[in-house]
Amino acid sequence: MTDYPARSIARALVLDPSDRLLLIGYQAQRPIDPARPDERLFWFMPGGGIEPGETPEEALRRELSEEIGVHDATLGPWIARCEGPFTLFEKPRHARETYALVRLPSDWIDTSRLAETESNPILDVRWWRLDDLAATSDPVEPQGLADLARRAVAGSLPDAPVTLAWSPAAARPIA
Repeated sequence: MTDYPARSIARALVLDPSDRLLLIGYQAQRPIDPARPDERLFWFMPGGGIEPGETPEEALRRELSEEIGVHDATLGPWIARCEGPFTLFEKPRHARETYALVRLPSDWIDTSRLAETESNPILDVRWWRLDDLAATSDPVEPQGLADLARRAVAGSLPDAPVTLAWSPAAARPIA
């Protein structure tokens, strides 16, 4: 166990009508791969911390409104979770994340408030074709996200949330 503060987080696998997955490109606060210290981009789902008194559903709706300008998202089932130390952000944490499926009626999003709501630098926002996501050499967190999105698109939703894991780089202790 680490001494990092625990943080409960709600995130979404946001899909558009073309079955593309929305991800946000963040700048890691330390090298992801020590052999390539200048490469710090990693991709992550929209969402964020659950505030005191909020349910995960309320937190996710608030985060989707703040980050991508979607105010009326219909939340699908909670299909995955990931828990453990996450050290790529400015403030390392013991993250307890849950992931819901969200299908949008169009690919329209508004990220004009994204940078002001985040404490970590944003490098990009992108709709990913699932084949491209599975083939990318860019770090994508958590591991197994592309496969989970493919299952969701195929309608093969798990009966209970599946457990995903951070990459070794994302969970590596800070020296």
